[in-house]
Amino acid sequence: MILASFLVSLLLVAGAVTYMAARGISLFRQAKGTGRTLTAELSSFEERAIRTERLLSEAERSSQALAEAQERLRISLARLQVLTEALERSRRRTQWIRGYVPYV
Repeated sequence: MILASFLVSLLLVAGAVTYMAARGISLFRQAKGTGRTLTAELSSFEERAIRTERLLSEAERSSQALAEAQERLRISLARLQVLTEALERSRRRTQWIRGYVPYV
């Protein structure tokens, strides 16, 4: 009877060790796969972060170019306003002579 209980317990221990070994190997494979997946995702995240940084830099340069273009436009509009006022003033000054000059 003692021998039988010893053999049963030995079989149970051997089964438990086998089960734990199989679960350990499964855990190792899963950890290895998770490491690969994590590394790939981190690499992808890094690439996206670099791309985002580049796009932000381009946007900043575009913003600066837009500000410069707006300043040039403001100056051009001011010059146009001065020229328009001068043209209108000259038209008013020469309006009296239009009655004497025949149209071509």
